[in-house]
Amino acid sequence: MNNTSFHDFIISEEIQKAISGLGYHNPTEVQASVIPRALEKNDLIVKAKTGSGKTGAYAIPICESVEWLENKPQALILTPTRELAVQVKEDFTNIGRFKRIKASAIYGRHPFSIEKAELKQKTHVVAGTPGRVMDHIRKGTLPLSKISWLIIDEADRMLDMGFIEQVREIIAELPKERLTMLFSATMPEEIEKISSDYMKNPVRIDISESDIMAAETEHSLYMTDEKDKFKLLTDVTVMENPDSCFIFCSTKDRVDMVCHCLADLDYPCNKIHGGLEQKQRLSAMNGFKRGEYRYLVATDIAARGIDVENVSLVINYDIPLEGEIYVHRTGRTGRAGQKGKAASFVTPTQVRYLHNIEELIGFKIPEAIKPSQEEVSLHKQPFDEKLKRTARIRKSKSDELNKEIMKLRFNGGKKKKLRAANFVGVLSNIEGMEAEDIGIITIQDTLTYVEILNGKGSMVLETMKSTKINGKQLKVIRASDKH
Repeated sequence: MNNTSFHDFIISEEIQKAISGLGYHNPTEVQASVIPRALEKNDLIVKAKTGSGKTGAYAIPICESVEWLENKPQALILTPTRELAVQVKEDFTNIGRFKRIKASAIYGRHPFSIEKAELKQKTHVVAGTPGRVMDHIRKGTLPLSKISWLIIDEADRMLDMGFIEQVREIIAELPKERLTMLFSATMPEEIEKISSDYMKNPVRIDISESDIMAAETEHSLYMTDEKDKFKLLTDVTVMENPDSCFIFCSTKDRVDMVCHCLADLDYPCNKIHGGLEQKQRLSAMNGFKRGEYRYLVATDIAARGIDVENVSLVINYDIPLEGEIYVHRTGRTGRAGQKGKAASFVTPTQVRYLHNIEELIGFKIPEAIKPSQEEVSLHKQPFDEKLKRTARIRKSKSDELNKEIMKLRFNGGKKKKLRAANFVGVLSNIEGMEAEDIGIITIQDTLTYVEILNGKGSMVLETMKSTKINGKQLKVIRASDKH
Protein backbone atom coordinates (compact mmCIF):
# COMPACT_ATOMS: atom_id res chain seq x y z
CA MET A 1 0.00 0.00 0.00
CA ASN A 2 1.08 3.59 -0.56
CA ASN A 3 0.45 6.72 1.49
CA THR A 4 0.21 9.05 -1.49
CA SER A 5 -2.65 11.55 -1.81
CA PHE A 6 -4.00 12.94 -5.07
CA HIS A 7 -2.99 16.34 -3.69
CA ASP A 8 0.65 15.21 -3.98
CA PHE A 9 0.34 15.33 -7.77
CA ILE A 10 0.71 18.50 -9.82
CA ILE A 11 -2.85 18.55 -11.14
CA SER A 12 -5.34 21.41 -11.43
CA GLU A 13 -8.12 22.34 -9.02
CA GLU A 14 -10.71 21.28 -11.62
CA ILE A 15 -9.34 17.74 -11.74
CA GLN A 16 -8.90 17.61 -7.94
CA LYS A 17 -12.54 18.71 -7.51
CA ALA A 18 -13.80 16.00 -9.87
CA ILE A 19 -11.70 13.27 -8.22
CA SER A 20 -12.95 14.33 -4.78
CA GLY A 21 -16.54 14.44 -6.04
CA LEU A 22 -16.18 10.86 -7.27
CA GLY A 23 -15.20 9.84 -3.74
CA TYR A 24 -11.53 9.10 -4.46
CA HIS A 25 -9.05 10.36 -1.88
CA ASN A 26 -5.96 8.19 -2.25
CA PRO A 27 -4.59 6.78 -5.50
CA THR A 28 -4.29 3.04 -6.03
CA GLU A 29 -0.81 1.59 -6.34
CA VAL A 30 -0.87 1.73 -10.14
CA GLN A 31 -2.14 5.33 -10.10
CA ALA A 32 0.57 6.41 -7.67
CA SER A 33 3.18 4.90 -9.98
CA VAL A 34 1.75 6.00 -13.33
CA ILE A 35 0.36 9.52 -12.84
CA PRO A 36 3.60 11.39 -11.99
CA ARG A 37 5.54 9.63 -14.78
CA ALA A 38 2.77 10.31 -17.30
CA LEU A 39 2.69 13.98 -16.29
CA GLU A 40 6.43 14.03 -17.01
CA LYS A 41 5.59 12.76 -20.54
CA ASN A 42 7.26 9.34 -20.31
CA ASP A 43 6.22 6.41 -22.50
CA LEU A 44 5.02 3.69 -20.11
CA ILE A 45 4.62 -0.09 -20.12
CA VAL A 46 2.37 -0.99 -17.20
CA LYS A 47 1.76 -4.53 -16.00
CA ALA A 48 -1.20 -4.48 -13.63
CA LYS A 49 -4.32 -6.52 -13.13
CA THR A 50 -7.79 -5.41 -14.12
CA GLY A 51 -9.47 -3.56 -11.28
CA SER A 52 -6.29 -1.82 -10.15
CA GLY A 53 -7.43 1.65 -11.21
CA LYS A 54 -5.72 1.71 -14.61
CA THR A 55 -8.25 3.98 -16.32
CA GLY A 56 -7.79 6.70 -13.71
CA ALA A 57 -4.03 6.27 -14.01
CA TYR A 58 -4.05 7.48 -17.62
CA ALA A 59 -7.27 9.57 -17.62
CA ILE A 60 -6.07 11.97 -14.91
CA PRO A 61 -2.83 13.04 -16.67
CA ILE A 62 -4.58 13.21 -20.06
CA CYS A 63 -7.40 15.40 -18.70
CA GLU A 64 -4.75 17.57 -17.07
CA SER A 65 -2.81 17.97 -20.32
CA VAL A 66 -5.64 18.42 -22.85
CA GLU A 67 -5.85 21.79 -24.62
CA TRP A 68 -9.53 22.68 -24.34
CA LEU A 69 -9.57 25.10 -27.30
CA GLU A 70 -8.31 22.41 -29.71
CA ASN A 71 -11.31 20.87 -31.54
CA LYS A 72 -9.58 17.75 -32.89
CA PRO A 73 -8.96 14.65 -30.72
CA GLN A 74 -5.75 14.77 -28.68
CA ALA A 75 -5.91 11.31 -27.07
CA LEU A 76 -6.82 7.92 -28.53
CA ILE A 77 -7.59 5.00 -26.21
CA LEU A 78 -7.78 1.55 -27.83
CA THR A 79 -9.89 -1.01 -25.95
CA PRO A 80 -10.67 -4.66 -26.74
CA THR A 81 -14.42 -4.46 -26.04
CA ARG A 82 -17.31 -2.09 -26.63
CA GLU A 83 -18.24 -2.12 -22.96
CA LEU A 84 -14.78 -0.94 -21.98
CA ALA A 85 -14.84 1.82 -24.62
CA VAL A 86 -18.11 3.14 -23.18
CA GLN A 87 -16.79 2.95 -19.63
CA VAL A 88 -13.56 4.76 -20.55
CA LYS A 89 -15.62 7.54 -22.15
CA GLU A 90 -17.68 7.86 -18.94
CA ASP A 91 -14.55 7.95 -16.79
CA PHE A 92 -13.01 10.72 -18.89
CA THR A 93 -16.26 12.69 -18.79
CA ASN A 94 -16.39 12.44 -14.99
CA ILE A 95 -12.72 13.17 -14.33
CA GLY A 96 -12.66 15.99 -16.89
CA ARG A 97 -16.08 17.36 -15.90
CA PHE A 98 -14.92 20.74 -14.63
CA LYS A 99 -12.42 21.21 -17.46
CA ARG A 100 -15.26 20.52 -19.95
CA ILE A 101 -13.39 17.57 -21.47
CA LYS A 102 -15.44 16.02 -24.29
CA ALA A 103 -14.94 12.28 -24.81
CA SER A 104 -16.48 9.99 -27.44
CA ALA A 105 -16.78 6.19 -27.66
CA ILE A 106 -16.69 4.47 -31.06
CA TYR A 107 -17.28 0.74 -31.49
CA GLY A 108 -18.84 -1.92 -33.71
CA ARG A 109 -22.62 -2.37 -33.95
CA HIS A 110 -23.07 1.30 -33.01
CA PRO A 111 -24.48 3.58 -35.76
CA PHE A 112 -21.52 4.92 -37.73
CA SER A 113 -23.47 8.05 -38.69
CA ILE A 114 -23.99 9.01 -35.03
CA GLU A 115 -20.27 8.58 -34.33
CA LYS A 116 -19.34 10.56 -37.44
CA ALA A 117 -21.57 13.46 -36.36
CA GLU A 118 -20.14 13.38 -32.84
CA LEU A 119 -16.54 13.39 -34.13
CA LYS A 120 -17.34 16.53 -36.15
CA GLN A 121 -17.93 18.29 -32.82
CA LYS A 122 -15.14 19.41 -30.52
CA THR A 123 -13.79 16.08 -29.20
CA HIS A 124 -10.77 15.89 -26.90
CA VAL A 125 -10.60 12.13 -26.26
CA VAL A 126 -11.70 9.13 -28.34
CA ALA A 127 -12.04 5.63 -26.87
CA GLY A 128 -12.74 2.82 -29.30
CA THR A 129 -12.30 -0.74 -30.45
CA PRO A 130 -9.57 -1.25 -33.09
CA GLY A 131 -11.89 -2.30 -35.93
CA ARG A 132 -14.19 0.72 -35.62
CA VAL A 133 -11.27 3.12 -35.07
CA MET A 134 -9.70 1.82 -38.30
CA ASP A 135 -13.03 2.27 -40.14
CA HIS A 136 -13.13 5.93 -39.14
CA ILE A 137 -9.48 6.44 -40.10
CA ARG A 138 -10.04 4.95 -43.57
CA LYS A 139 -13.15 7.09 -44.14
CA GLY A 140 -11.45 10.24 -42.91
CA THR A 141 -13.93 10.80 -40.09
CA LEU A 142 -11.41 10.54 -37.24
CA PRO A 143 -8.77 13.29 -37.55
CA LEU A 144 -5.40 12.14 -36.20
CA SER A 145 -3.14 15.17 -36.73
CA LYS A 146 -3.45 16.38 -33.11
CA ILE A 147 -3.20 13.00 -31.35
CA SER A 148 -0.47 13.37 -28.74
CA TRP A 149 -1.51 10.47 -26.43
CA LEU A 150 -2.02 6.83 -27.43
CA ILE A 151 -3.25 4.39 -24.78
CA ILE A 152 -3.36 0.66 -25.54
CA ASP A 153 -5.58 -0.72 -22.78
CA GLU A 154 -5.87 -4.45 -22.00
CA ALA A 155 -3.16 -5.14 -24.59
CA ASP A 156 -3.02 -8.89 -23.97
CA ARG A 157 -6.77 -9.14 -24.53
CA MET A 158 -6.26 -7.37 -27.87
CA LEU A 159 -3.82 -10.14 -28.70
CA ASP A 160 -6.26 -12.87 -27.60
CA MET A 161 -9.02 -11.40 -29.77
CA GLY A 162 -6.81 -11.08 -32.85
CA PHE A 163 -6.70 -7.28 -32.87
CA ILE A 164 -2.94 -6.80 -32.76
CA GLU A 165 -2.49 -6.30 -36.52
CA GLN A 166 -5.24 -3.67 -36.47
CA VAL A 167 -3.49 -1.98 -33.55
CA ARG A 168 -0.28 -1.90 -35.62
CA GLU A 169 -2.19 -0.41 -38.59
CA ILE A 170 -3.61 2.33 -36.37
CA ILE A 171 -0.23 3.16 -34.83
CA ALA A 172 1.25 3.54 -38.31
CA GLU A 173 -1.29 6.31 -39.04
CA LEU A 174 -0.61 8.32 -35.87
CA PRO A 175 1.78 11.26 -35.46
CA LYS A 176 5.28 10.10 -34.51
CA GLU A 177 5.53 12.76 -31.80
CA ARG A 178 3.22 11.39 -29.15
CA LEU A 179 3.18 9.77 -25.74
CA THR A 180 2.37 6.04 -25.76
CA MET A 181 1.18 4.03 -22.76
CA LEU A 182 0.53 0.30 -22.84
CA PHE A 183 -1.43 -1.46 -20.09
CA SER A 184 -1.62 -5.24 -19.80
CA ALA A 185 -2.23 -7.79 -17.07
CA THR A 186 0.26 -10.17 -18.67
CA MET A 187 3.16 -9.54 -21.04
CA PRO A 188 3.25 -12.11 -23.87
CA GLU A 189 6.10 -11.88 -26.37
CA GLU A 190 3.96 -10.15 -29.03
CA ILE A 191 3.01 -7.40 -26.57
CA GLU A 192 6.66 -6.89 -25.67
CA LYS A 193 7.39 -6.58 -29.41
CA ILE A 194 4.81 -3.82 -29.82
CA SER A 195 6.44 -1.89 -27.00
CA SER A 196 9.90 -2.22 -28.53
CA ASP A 197 8.65 -1.30 -32.04
CA TYR A 198 6.59 1.77 -31.18
CA MET A 199 7.71 3.23 -27.83
CA LYS A 200 10.59 5.54 -26.93
CA ASN A 201 12.65 4.50 -23.89
CA PRO A 202 9.55 3.38 -22.01
CA VAL A 203 9.46 3.27 -18.22
CA ARG A 204 8.32 -0.13 -16.97
CA ILE A 205 5.90 -0.37 -14.06
CA ASP A 206 5.06 -3.81 -12.69
CA ILE A 207 2.41 -4.11 -9.99
CA SER A 208 3.03 -7.64 -8.71
CA GLU A 209 0.08 -9.80 -9.74
CA SER A 210 0.38 -12.76 -7.42
CA ASP A 211 0.88 -10.63 -4.30
CA ILE A 212 -2.26 -8.61 -5.03
CA MET A 213 -4.34 -11.65 -5.95
CA ALA A 214 -3.33 -13.54 -2.83
CA ALA A 215 -3.91 -10.55 -0.54
CA GLU A 216 -7.29 -9.34 -1.80
CA THR A 217 -9.07 -12.45 -3.09
CA GLU A 218 -9.69 -15.80 -1.42
CA HIS A 219 -9.32 -18.46 -4.14
CA SER A 220 -10.79 -21.96 -4.01
CA LEU A 221 -11.70 -24.81 -6.35
CA TYR A 222 -14.26 -27.60 -6.32
CA MET A 223 -13.61 -30.89 -8.11
CA THR A 224 -16.87 -31.98 -9.73
CA ASP A 225 -18.41 -33.89 -12.62
CA GLU A 226 -20.09 -31.98 -15.44
CA LYS A 227 -23.54 -33.32 -14.56
CA ASP A 228 -23.26 -32.07 -10.97
CA LYS A 229 -22.17 -28.50 -11.79
CA PHE A 230 -25.51 -26.73 -11.59
CA LYS A 231 -26.39 -28.35 -8.25
CA LEU A 232 -22.96 -27.32 -6.97
CA LEU A 233 -23.60 -23.77 -8.23
CA THR A 234 -26.85 -23.44 -6.28
CA ASP A 235 -25.25 -24.97 -3.15
CA VAL A 236 -22.27 -22.61 -3.27
CA THR A 237 -24.45 -19.54 -3.81
CA VAL A 238 -26.66 -20.55 -0.86
CA MET A 239 -23.61 -20.99 1.37
CA GLU A 240 -21.94 -17.75 0.26
CA ASN A 241 -25.18 -15.74 -0.12
CA PRO A 242 -23.33 -13.02 -2.07
CA ASP A 243 -24.52 -9.45 -2.45
CA SER A 244 -23.09 -9.40 -5.97
CA CYS A 245 -21.81 -12.35 -8.01
CA PHE A 246 -20.28 -12.94 -11.46
CA ILE A 247 -20.77 -16.45 -12.93
CA PHE A 248 -18.44 -17.10 -15.89
CA CYS A 249 -19.20 -19.70 -18.54
CA SER A 250 -17.25 -20.78 -21.61
CA THR A 251 -19.95 -20.32 -24.29
CA LYS A 252 -23.02 -18.22 -25.10
CA ASP A 253 -25.26 -21.32 -24.99
CA ARG A 254 -23.96 -22.20 -21.55
CA VAL A 255 -24.62 -18.65 -20.32
CA ASP A 256 -28.19 -18.86 -21.65
CA MET A 257 -28.75 -22.21 -19.95
CA VAL A 258 -27.35 -21.21 -16.54
CA CYS A 259 -29.17 -17.89 -16.51
CA HIS A 260 -32.46 -19.52 -17.52
CA CYS A 261 -32.15 -22.20 -14.81
CA LEU A 262 -31.26 -19.63 -12.13
CA ALA A 263 -34.20 -17.43 -13.17
CA ASP A 264 -36.49 -20.46 -12.80
CA LEU A 265 -35.30 -20.63 -9.17
CA ASP A 266 -36.15 -16.92 -8.73
CA TYR A 267 -32.52 -15.77 -8.61
CA PRO A 268 -32.31 -12.06 -9.49
CA CYS A 269 -30.05 -12.54 -12.51
CA ASN A 270 -29.20 -11.36 -15.99
CA LYS A 271 -26.71 -12.36 -18.67
CA ILE A 272 -24.17 -10.86 -21.02
CA HIS A 273 -22.47 -12.39 -24.07
CA GLY A 274 -21.49 -11.49 -27.62
CA GLY A 275 -24.74 -12.78 -29.12
CA LEU A 276 -26.78 -10.01 -27.48
CA GLU A 277 -27.42 -6.60 -29.01
CA GLN A 278 -25.13 -3.87 -27.72
CA LYS A 279 -28.10 -2.12 -26.07
CA GLN A 280 -28.95 -5.33 -24.17
CA ARG A 281 -25.33 -5.79 -23.07
CA LEU A 282 -25.01 -2.24 -21.76
CA SER A 283 -28.39 -2.48 -20.03
CA ALA A 284 -27.42 -5.76 -18.35
CA MET A 285 -24.08 -4.39 -17.15
CA ASN A 286 -25.57 -1.13 -15.89
CA GLY A 287 -28.35 -2.96 -14.07
CA PHE A 288 -25.79 -5.21 -12.38
CA LYS A 289 -23.68 -2.21 -11.36
CA ARG A 290 -26.75 -0.56 -9.83
CA GLY A 291 -27.69 -3.72 -7.93
CA GLU A 292 -30.99 -4.32 -9.75
CA TYR A 293 -30.02 -8.01 -9.65
CA ARG A 294 -27.24 -9.77 -7.82
CA TYR A 295 -26.12 -12.43 -10.32
CA LEU A 296 -24.62 -11.79 -13.75
CA VAL A 297 -23.91 -14.83 -15.93
CA ALA A 298 -21.33 -13.99 -18.57
CA THR A 299 -18.78 -15.12 -21.12
CA ASP A 300 -15.30 -13.61 -21.02
CA ILE A 301 -16.64 -10.48 -22.68
CA ALA A 302 -17.29 -9.28 -19.12
CA ALA A 303 -13.91 -10.39 -17.78
CA ARG A 304 -12.00 -7.31 -18.86
CA GLY A 305 -11.88 -3.77 -17.65
CA ILE A 306 -15.50 -3.40 -16.62
CA ASP A 307 -15.59 -1.60 -13.29
CA VAL A 308 -18.25 -3.00 -10.96
CA GLU A 309 -17.82 -2.13 -7.31
CA ASN A 310 -18.22 -4.55 -4.40
CA VAL A 311 -18.50 -7.84 -6.32
CA SER A 312 -18.13 -10.26 -3.43
CA LEU A 313 -17.97 -13.54 -5.38
CA VAL A 314 -16.76 -14.76 -8.78
CA ILE A 315 -17.66 -18.31 -9.83
CA ASN A 316 -15.89 -19.99 -12.74
CA TYR A 317 -18.71 -22.33 -13.73
CA ASP A 318 -16.40 -23.39 -16.54
CA ILE A 319 -12.71 -23.07 -15.71
CA PRO A 320 -10.90 -21.00 -18.36
CA LEU A 321 -8.45 -22.77 -20.64
CA GLU A 322 -5.82 -20.03 -20.24
CA GLY A 323 -4.28 -18.67 -17.08
CA GLU A 324 -4.50 -15.06 -18.26
CA ILE A 325 -8.30 -15.34 -18.53
CA TYR A 326 -8.43 -16.64 -14.95
CA VAL A 327 -6.56 -13.52 -13.84
CA HIS A 328 -9.07 -11.26 -15.54
CA ARG A 329 -12.17 -13.12 -14.42
CA THR A 330 -11.14 -13.20 -10.79
CA GLY A 331 -10.10 -9.56 -11.10
CA ARG A 332 -13.83 -8.73 -11.01
CA THR A 333 -13.68 -9.22 -7.23
CA GLY A 334 -11.18 -8.03 -4.62
CA ARG A 335 -10.96 -4.66 -6.36
CA ALA A 336 -9.45 -1.45 -4.98
CA GLY A 337 -8.53 -3.00 -1.64
CA GLN A 338 -11.87 -4.78 -1.07
CA LYS A 339 -11.90 -8.45 -0.08
CA GLY A 340 -13.42 -10.96 -2.46
CA LYS A 341 -13.82 -14.65 -3.20
CA ALA A 342 -13.23 -16.66 -6.37
CA ALA A 343 -14.49 -20.25 -6.70
CA SER A 344 -13.75 -22.49 -9.70
CA PHE A 345 -15.49 -25.69 -10.74
CA VAL A 346 -12.97 -28.18 -12.18
CA THR A 347 -13.78 -31.50 -13.84
CA PRO A 348 -11.18 -34.33 -13.86
CA THR A 349 -10.34 -33.71 -17.54
CA GLN A 350 -9.54 -30.05 -16.83
CA VAL A 351 -6.83 -30.52 -14.22
CA ARG A 352 -4.11 -29.65 -16.74
CA TYR A 353 -5.68 -26.20 -17.25
CA LEU A 354 -5.72 -25.74 -13.49
CA HIS A 355 -1.98 -26.42 -13.36
CA ASN A 356 -1.35 -23.79 -16.04
CA ILE A 357 -3.36 -21.25 -14.05
CA GLU A 358 -1.48 -22.00 -10.85
CA GLU A 359 1.85 -21.69 -12.62
CA LEU A 360 0.89 -18.24 -13.92
CA ILE A 361 -0.53 -16.81 -10.69
CA GLY A 362 2.29 -18.20 -8.58
CA PHE A 363 0.37 -20.14 -5.95
CA LYS A 364 -1.67 -23.35 -5.56
CA ILE A 365 -5.43 -22.85 -5.37
CA PRO A 366 -6.77 -24.73 -2.34
CA GLU A 367 -9.44 -27.37 -2.94
CA ALA A 368 -12.68 -26.81 -1.05
CA ILE A 369 -14.99 -29.55 0.19
CA LYS A 370 -18.44 -29.54 -1.37
CA PRO A 371 -21.03 -28.35 1.15
CA SER A 372 -23.19 -31.11 2.62
CA GLN A 373 -26.96 -30.96 2.26
CA GLU A 374 -27.20 -30.37 6.02
CA GLU A 375 -24.97 -27.30 5.70
CA VAL A 376 -26.94 -26.02 2.71
CA SER A 377 -30.23 -26.51 4.58
CA LEU A 378 -28.93 -24.49 7.54
CA HIS A 379 -28.06 -21.57 5.24
CA LYS A 380 -31.21 -21.77 3.09
CA GLN A 381 -33.46 -19.54 5.18
CA PRO A 382 -31.20 -16.45 5.20
CA PHE A 383 -30.52 -17.05 1.50
CA ASP A 384 -34.25 -17.18 0.68
CA GLU A 385 -34.88 -14.07 2.79
CA LYS A 386 -32.28 -12.11 0.84
CA LEU A 387 -33.68 -13.49 -2.43
CA LYS A 388 -37.13 -12.03 -1.63
CA ARG A 389 -35.77 -8.72 -0.38
CA THR A 390 -36.30 -5.75 -2.66
CA ALA A 391 -33.01 -4.80 -4.29
CA ARG A 392 -31.34 -1.71 -2.86
CA ILE A 393 -30.34 0.32 -5.89
CA ARG A 394 -26.77 1.56 -5.59
CA LYS A 395 -25.78 5.00 -6.69
CA SER A 396 -22.68 5.27 -8.80
CA LYS A 397 -19.80 7.50 -7.76
CA SER A 398 -20.67 9.79 -10.66
CA ASP A 399 -24.21 10.35 -9.26
CA GLU A 400 -22.75 12.42 -6.43
CA LEU A 401 -20.57 14.35 -8.86
CA ASN A 402 -23.46 14.98 -11.25
CA LYS A 403 -26.16 15.95 -8.76
CA GLU A 404 -25.31 19.65 -9.08
CA ILE A 405 -25.28 19.47 -12.88
CA MET A 406 -28.30 20.26 -15.03
CA LYS A 407 -28.25 19.66 -18.78
CA LEU A 408 -30.30 22.18 -20.79
CA ARG A 409 -31.59 21.66 -24.31
CA PHE A 410 -31.94 24.62 -26.66
CA ASN A 411 -33.90 24.27 -29.94
CA GLY A 412 -31.21 25.78 -32.11
CA GLY A 413 -27.90 24.57 -33.46
CA LYS A 414 -25.59 24.67 -36.44
CA LYS A 415 -28.39 25.44 -38.91
CA LYS A 416 -29.03 28.69 -37.01
CA LYS A 417 -25.32 29.50 -37.20
CA LEU A 418 -24.86 29.00 -33.44
CA ARG A 419 -21.44 28.29 -31.94
CA ALA A 420 -20.25 27.40 -28.46
CA ALA A 421 -18.87 30.93 -28.02
CA ASN A 422 -22.41 32.35 -28.48
CA PHE A 423 -23.66 30.33 -25.53
CA VAL A 424 -20.63 30.96 -23.34
CA GLY A 425 -20.87 34.71 -23.90
CA VAL A 426 -24.55 34.95 -22.96
CA LEU A 427 -24.44 32.50 -20.05
CA SER A 428 -21.35 34.13 -18.52
CA ASN A 429 -23.21 37.46 -18.39
CA ILE A 430 -26.06 36.09 -16.28
CA GLU A 431 -25.83 37.52 -12.78
CA GLY A 432 -24.28 34.92 -10.46
CA MET A 433 -22.78 32.91 -13.33
CA GLU A 434 -19.09 32.51 -14.14
CA ALA A 435 -17.34 30.74 -17.00
CA GLU A 436 -16.44 27.78 -14.75
CA ASP A 437 -20.16 27.15 -14.15
CA ILE A 438 -20.57 26.16 -17.81
CA GLY A 439 -19.89 22.52 -18.62
CA ILE A 440 -19.77 20.58 -21.88
CA ILE A 441 -21.57 22.21 -24.82
CA THR A 442 -22.74 19.92 -27.63
CA ILE A 443 -24.04 21.64 -30.77
CA GLN A 444 -26.02 19.52 -33.24
CA ASP A 445 -27.77 20.60 -36.45
CA THR A 446 -31.01 21.73 -34.78
CA LEU A 447 -30.34 21.31 -31.03
CA THR A 448 -27.72 22.39 -28.51
CA TYR A 449 -27.07 20.76 -25.14
CA VAL A 450 -25.35 22.76 -22.39
CA GLU A 451 -24.36 21.46 -18.96
CA ILE A 452 -24.75 23.99 -16.13
CA LEU A 453 -22.57 23.14 -13.11
CA ASN A 454 -22.52 23.94 -9.39
CA GLY A 455 -26.27 23.83 -8.81
CA LYS A 456 -27.01 26.88 -10.99
CA GLY A 457 -29.10 25.06 -13.60
CA SER A 458 -32.56 26.18 -12.41
CA MET A 459 -31.49 29.82 -12.30
CA VAL A 460 -30.07 29.65 -15.82
CA LEU A 461 -33.13 27.79 -17.13
CA GLU A 462 -35.48 30.53 -15.94
CA THR A 463 -33.25 33.33 -17.21
CA MET A 464 -32.77 31.80 -20.67
CA LYS A 465 -36.52 31.52 -21.25
CA SER A 466 -36.46 35.26 -21.90
CA THR A 467 -32.84 35.80 -23.04
CA LYS A 468 -31.74 35.75 -26.67
CA ILE A 469 -28.67 34.02 -28.05
CA ASN A 470 -27.09 35.56 -31.12
CA GLY A 471 -30.26 37.61 -31.59
CA LYS A 472 -32.51 34.56 -31.47
CA GLN A 473 -34.96 33.55 -28.72
CA LEU A 474 -34.55 29.78 -28.33
CA LYS A 475 -36.90 27.42 -26.56
CA VAL A 476 -35.05 25.88 -23.61
CA ILE A 477 -35.96 22.93 -21.38
CA ARG A 478 -34.17 20.44 -19.13
CA ALA A 479 -32.67 17.80 -21.39
CA SER A 480 -34.38 15.02 -19.42
CA ASP A 481 -37.85 16.58 -19.80
CA LYS A 482 -40.40 14.97 -22.12
CA HIS A 483 -41.04 16.94 -25.31
